[in-house]
Amino acid sequence: MILAILITAIVAQTANAPLTVSAAVSMTEALEEISTAYRSAGGGPVRFNFGGSNVLARQIVNGAPVDVFISADDQQMDLVDRAGLLAPGSRVPIAGNRLVVVVPQGSRAVTSIEDLLDVKIRRVAIGDPAAVPAGVYARSYLEKRGLWPRLAPKVVPSANVRAALTAVRNGSADAAFVYATDARIASGLAVAVTIAGQDAPVIGYPACVIKSTRQSTAASQFVRFLRGPIAGRILERHGFLPPPVHP
Repeated sequence: MILAILITAIVAQTANAPLTVSAAVSMTEALEEISTAYRSAGGGPVRFNFGGSNVLARQIVNGAPVDVFISADDQQMDLVDRAGLLAPGSRVPIAGNRLVVVVPQGSRAVTSIEDLLDVKIRRVAIGDPAAVPAGVYARSYLEKRGLWPRLAPKVVPSANVRAALTAVRNGSADAAFVYATDARIASGLAVAVTIAGQDAPVIGYPACVIKSTRQSTAASQFVRFLRGPIAGRILERHGFLPPPVHP
């Protein structure tokens, strides 16, 4: 009898516990709105851990208690997958994005990517090009354009895409590569260049359920909600694109 009561209490406590969702910091505002809509639709509470996708992936591999992971690229999701930590069949694409270059509002120093090479542009903030998805995307694009060797000495590596925004805002950098969705909420900054064309990176956000979750049903429900029409409208309103279609 006592054991049954304890089991019931543990189940109830687990059912009421918030999901822990580790998510790319570039999705902060959209996911917070989505979590509110999820609760309104009958879902449970969600607690977010926002950060650079590379940091979040490393935390998960090192045993952090996470129920759902949302990455800003496939590379970091692959890292978690290779560690055997993805719930089978749970990995799905939920959104797309594009890169832009931002400068201080009113600046006319940059109107093309080549302008970043000008001597007037001394520092360019980029998410760490060796690890942070936005930086990896930016470096890949610049390498395709043959500009990386000349621009690399100006690069200020940032912990994540929001840190790159801050670097321009506080004067630590003259320009930054960020996501278009981040530029939309960056007061005092303006988009100088939108990265487009055949060399532009294909940016996708995959989500998955972490195998070690104790709330597999709730975690799966939340990931399904991310793929549904309500979340889709919220993501679109925040400037995200539909998930990219890979050949």
